[in-house]
Formats: sequence, structure tokens, C-alpha cells
Amino acid sequence: MAEASITTPVASMRHATDPISQDQALASRHMREALEEHKRRGVELAVLARWIIMPIVAVFLLLVYPDSSQLYYVGLLALLCVNGFFIRRFARVGRSQAEVGLIMLDLILMTFGMIYPNPFDAADMPVPAHYFFDNYMYFYIILAAGTLAYSWRTVLGIGVWTSVIWLCGAGLVWYFAPPDAELSARLHESLSDWPHLVYLIDLTSVGFRFRIQEVMVFLMVAAILAQSTRRFYQMLEHSADLARERANLSRYFSPNVVAQLSQNDEPLKQVRTEEVAVLFIDIIGFTELAAQKDAVEVIELLRGFHGRMEQEVFRFDGTLDKYLGDGLMATFGTPIPGEQDASRALACARSMCAVLAEWNAERRRVGAPEIKAGIGVHFGETVQGDIGANRLEYAVIGTAVNVASRLETMTRALSARIVMSDAMRARVLLEGGDEELLAGFTCFPAQVVRGLDKTMSVWAMPRGD
Repeated sequence: MAEASITTPVASMRHATDPISQDQALASRHMREALEEHKRRGVELAVLARWIIMPIVAVFLLLVYPDSSQLYYVGLLALLCVNGFFIRRFARVGRSQAEVGLIMLDLILMTFGMIYPNPFDAADMPVPAHYFFDNYMYFYIILAAGTLAYSWRTVLGIGVWTSVIWLCGAGLVWYFAPPDAELSARLHESLSDWPHLVYLIDLTSVGFRFRIQEVMVFLMVAAILAQSTRRFYQMLEHSADLARERANLSRYFSPNVVAQLSQNDEPLKQVRTEEVAVLFIDIIGFTELAAQKDAVEVIELLRGFHGRMEQEVFRFDGTLDKYLGDGLMATFGTPIPGEQDASRALACARSMCAVLAEWNAERRRVGAPEIKAGIGVHFGETVQGDIGANRLEYAVIGTAVNVASRLETMTRALSARIVMSDAMRARVLLEGGDEELLAGFTCFPAQVVRGLDKTMSVWAMPRGD
């Protein structure tokens, strides 16, 4: 195993500022997947709402206007339902010309049905009189359904497109259906004393002032709904960022530590000094073992080893600092110190040995070679904080890190599974560690630890094999 450096950066836990980083590419993919899922569900809800509302409107028309001519409008409602099916099929996140075209078809069909005379209606009614049915309110159904599935730009677009189509329809009616002069003259003669009332009930006039008022109100409502939809998408993006950050944290910290970090307002980049427990574990004889296997088998072996050891680190509320090829480094008391950090680190080391024994039993049954590992644990002072310039990484540095690495190396010479420092043992005792946790260790005084000026006493747990 390569000698541990004093600087031991954790894999990235914060946003990378490099725009081409893999983290940002992965974040973009997750965000797009979230948006696609939201769009898919939103379109399904919008189409379902259409399939429920349109039949209700059809029944209302037949009940209020019990005439066979109303089947014309029922047919138009049926076309809107069919168009909803195609909108659902062509809905996409981002630009979709087919989807936009189908939405435009919705608005054109509705405008046509509202202002064009019913060909099956025998009543001879001036075309402008259709505006007095106040059918414009039905556009609000399309607008409201749009907020379920579309981006804020599309919602605003529906407002603008509806307004333009509606005013264009009014202009066509004004141009191709001139007012009935005789009817208009009779109306003015009957209401000569109330000229303003004439304008309100003139069935021969398009009433542009009212049409413009309808459009203005519709545009304001569309703008409000678009802003609301935009805020929702921003909240969705924020939630996706939080979920991604939490997932990244869960790769390095135990679940309860992740919960604490997510509620902690103090930034991790703040440099501070803390006493923590440091654990190193490494496979003994890995080079010889790997030489007997191909690359795929080596990777599978490391995955099995790392996965089992990582699980124990998290089970004892430790922090996975980093993988070291055929080993790993973990800390206990980072980023938030606790009252039982040393005890949890030692308990984790013993549990790792037990897990390895179980794994080796499985390997023996299939004729695979056993895996032997050395573990070094130490308790001492470290410095913690973010390092780096553009890409920040959380780091735990200090002599305590190197001491723990050297103790792990000493497991070969002492033929031990675990080697811990005297400072580690003293801390466990101070924390009230029970005898079972410290049982099985033998003291080796005055040991030379490379990198230290003075000798130190260490405690070793023999392999027993």
C-alpha cells in the first residue's frame, strides 16, 4: 500500500466550479430526468383533466340547450379530447414543434367553435352575437391545464397565442360579417336615450373594447400563472440539488451524520482543529494476490472488500475519507465530533475483523484464497477544512493521519490484525470503554514509528492464524 500523505482530501463533497466537470454533467442528467418525469406526469394529469372536463361541458350544453344542433359543439369537444391524446404522445422536455403545433390547434379549434356560426343551427343570428355567450372563459381551462405540464414559457405562450388568435378571429368577423344596418338602426331607435346601453347589447357589433378587455385580463392571469410555474421549476431544481448533495454526502458519511450535516448551518470550509480517531485498513499481500487474477477479478475482489468495510464504517457512524487502492481511510469525529469517537473507531475495527472472518468462510467454501487485512487506529489532533481552488475538497490533515497509517503498516511486523496507539487506548478508557472492547490486546512498548522523533507504546491484537 502506498504511504499515506499528511494531506488526505476527501472525494469532492461540494459543487465543482469547473463547468465541464463530471459532477455537473451527472447533475444535469439527473435534473433532466427529474424534469422529464415531472413533464410526463403533468401531461398525463392535464390530458386526464381534459377527458373529464370536456364530457362535463358537453353534458352541460345538451342540458341547457336541448337541441340536436348542439351536437356540433359536442363534436368539437371530442376533437379536443382526441388532440389531448396526441399532445400526450408528443410531449417532450425542451422544444417540441409537434407539441407546440398541437397546442396551437387546440386554441384554433376553440376559437373557431366559439365565433363561427353553427352550420346545424336554423336560427338566423348575426355572427357577432356569438360573443355574447361569454365562451372566452373556456380558454382558462386550457391555460390552467397548461400549468400542470408545461414550462413557464409555454404557459405564457398560451396566454399570448390565445390573445392573438382571439383578436384575429374578432378582426375576421368584423371584416367578413359587416353589421346588419337595419337591426342596428332599430336598436339605436329603441334605445336612443341610452346610447351607452346600445353599445353593450348591440348584437351586430364585435365589441372590440370588450374583446381587448378579455385579452388583457387573460394575459395578466397567464403572466401570474407563468411566474408561479417558473417558481415551481426553480423549487424543483433546488430540490434536485439538495437530493444530489445529500446523495453525495451519503457516499462518505453515515446516514445520521448526513442528517446532521443537512441541518448544519456552519460551513464545512471553516478551518478548525479537532481531536478525532483515524482508522486505516489494508489488504495484506494484495500484490501477490492480484498477480494471480485478471483485471476483472481484481476489481470484483476490491469491490467486495471495500463494500463490506465501508458498511462497517457507516454502521459505527464513521466518515469514509477515501479509498486507498486495496484499502481505505476512515475518521470518527468528522465533520462533527462526538463523545464516543475513539470507542466507535475501535468497535468498527473489531467488527471489520469479524466481517472478514465471515467473508473468508464463504471464500473457503468456493475454494477462493482468504483475505487478510491489517488495521491501524490512532486518536490525535487533526486540522479539518476545505482545500483546493476551483474544485473544493474536504480534507483531514495532521500527524495523527500519518501515525494511523504507520500503525496499519506495523501489523505485518507484529503479526496483528489491529494495532492501536496508546493514546487511542487511553481515549477509549476515558470514554468509558468496556473491558470487552479492549480485550485481546498486548502492549508493545517503545516502538519506533517512522516519521516520529520519539518512540511510542502500541497495542496489538494477534491474528491467531
